[in-house]
Amino acid sequence: MANKEPSTTAQVGDWIETHGLPGKPSRRGQIIELLGHAQHERYRVRWDESHESIVYPADGVLVAPARKRHTPGTRDG
Repeated sequence: MANKEPSTTAQVGDWIETHGLPGKPSRRGQIIELLGHAQHERYRVRWDESHESIVYPADGVLVAPARKRHTPGTRDG
């Protein structure tokens, strides 16, 4: 059986949103550095409150592209 390593789709500049605990708001921050490797990735994130922390991908952590990424051979508009 082949062992496939998952690859990250997150990039520097992408946004992270974490769901808050019950009764707490979600948090939003921007990825400023990719850390680790494919099986143990994590991100340095600058939060809207202007502090930084390390985030590990988990349930409730969403990654959204900073802007539309271009695919070779396609055109906008």
